[in-house]
Amino acid sequence: MHEDWAALGIAAVGIVGLGCQWLAWRLKLPAILFLLIAGIIAGPIMGWIQPQAVFGEHFFALVSLAVAVILFEGSLTLKFSEIKGVSNTVWSIVSIGALVSWAVTSIATHYLLGFEWSLALLFGSLTVVTGPTVIVPLLRTVRPTSRLSNILRWEGILIDPLGALFVVMVYEFIISSSSAQSFEVFGFILVIGFGIGAAAGAGVAEVLRRGWLPEYLQPFGVLTIVLAVFAGSNYLESESGLLTVTVMGMWLANARDVNIQSILHFKENLTIMFITGLFILLAARIDLEDFQALGWSAVILFVVIQLVARPLSIFASTLRSSLGFKEKLFLAWVAPRGIVAASISALFAIKLYNIGMEEAKLLVPLVFMVIIGTVVLQSFTAKPMAKLLGVAETAPRGFLIVGANDVAREVALALSKYDLRVVVTDSNWDYISQAKMAGLEYYYGNPTSSHADEYLDLIGVGHVVAMSPDKHFNIMACMQYLSDFGVNRVFCLRDIKNNNGDKHIVGKKSFGQTLFSGKHSFKKLASLINQGAEVKHTKLSDSFTYQDYLKQYNESLVQPLFVVTTQQRIHMVGDDSEFAPQSGETVVSLIKKQWIGEDRRGERV
Repeated sequence: MHEDWAALGIAAVGIVGLGCQWLAWRLKLPAILFLLIAGIIAGPIMGWIQPQAVFGEHFFALVSLAVAVILFEGSLTLKFSEIKGVSNTVWSIVSIGALVSWAVTSIATHYLLGFEWSLALLFGSLTVVTGPTVIVPLLRTVRPTSRLSNILRWEGILIDPLGALFVVMVYEFIISSSSAQSFEVFGFILVIGFGIGAAAGAGVAEVLRRGWLPEYLQPFGVLTIVLAVFAGSNYLESESGLLTVTVMGMWLANARDVNIQSILHFKENLTIMFITGLFILLAARIDLEDFQALGWSAVILFVVIQLVARPLSIFASTLRSSLGFKEKLFLAWVAPRGIVAASISALFAIKLYNIGMEEAKLLVPLVFMVIIGTVVLQSFTAKPMAKLLGVAETAPRGFLIVGANDVAREVALALSKYDLRVVVTDSNWDYISQAKMAGLEYYYGNPTSSHADEYLDLIGVGHVVAMSPDKHFNIMACMQYLSDFGVNRVFCLRDIKNNNGDKHIVGKKSFGQTLFSGKHSFKKLASLINQGAEVKHTKLSDSFTYQDYLKQYNESLVQPLFVVTTQQRIHMVGDDSEFAPQSGETVVSLIKKQWIGEDRRGERV
């Protein structure tokens, strides 16, 4: 009977977690907010989920392994080759700014809550970390200027693994200091963590590089090694496992000639599962009396973190930057805490309480309070703050082109002539390399992946045009971005002439508009471009109207692609568009080869 209740409890966690993730997706808010609130409601308030009863003595081991996988997956994203161009401002924020924030928060925690210095320093290090999983959804809703968005996004990307490494080292120092030979123990932990982590990372990289594991076994094999390395490090020296897997992930992420994309995607999916279940269980385990024990001092501490620690860290780290005062104010306001703080705090709290630190049991509710408080406060106030300070982005004019093939590149190059941001995305490296040589901005990867959710920068982008050879993928990509951009700004290339009845046609409201009213297939457009067809820009006038334009090109006009208005706005040709450009507007069309260069009235832009 106990097994039935345990199975029912695990299933309930899964259902609640799925609902939280869906709600976060619909509302464009960090999922951690809903997971923690749901856990508190289902656990201490309603008593529906009781983690200790479900997992018994294995709960601690489950939390440890889940946190190890979360830290390893986060460290896999830190590629040094991708952050060479990161501005000095970002590096200052994640170094000088992080240290200032850590110091201010630690001092306030010690004096306001009476925590021991060791525990106060640990809490201060936990609240330094933001992370892309909480920053990116906020940026998509707030839409500050591209400069501020890039700073916040890169801060989250860098502080996620680096902050986790910092937190783990602070914790290791606290643990080792309880020993009579504290410095020797701490040194041994560092040697094991960095030594075994680097060795494991190098070994796994060599296995992958030489193809000793088939591709379908690589995700499972790496996961097994991560768990083995974690457990083995802890066996050699207690508490060294988290440092080991973090170093291992960083090493593997920066190994040369190793493709970790399949591993990264697998770990992302696994991490979502762990985060979903873990945070509900951790929140359900909290005793509401612990919140009451924190009292008003915790509220004052939150105010210090929001209004003192973060502003001081930003202004101290941006003294020599070219940021304006209002830009600094916005950066000082936005810093939601997330996954690393929640997961590590719960694990460390259990361990520290077990070695006699009574105050450690207050660490989890205190961290959860900061996470929920920062996410809720900044989700509701960041957008009005951006508008008030004048740092909100104007209506985005840019385009995300799904596909980097010949057809997509021609359209992307045509759009890029009009002083707007154009990003092409594809999983085919040959196409991406050609886009790179053409000077186009690109994202190498699947635009519908969870990696794209975090790392595909959409600042300045207000439209999506899907032009891959696979019409079904085009539809799926458009459905992914429909809620972000709206029906009138999402365009899908698909040939509808050969559909066999309405029952095989996807309703257009599901994915936006059909590009060119479905008159042309990708195959047809690609064939014409390979035969020499080019994109031509022609400006209309009172003496050369659109009717004159149609008469001149006659049958050599393949398809008008878009029109540029006198206000420099782009209107793509979509579903049954009433395409009637006016004088002063520029018509951009695909023209067959024999007519290229023969237009005496049109003007190339």
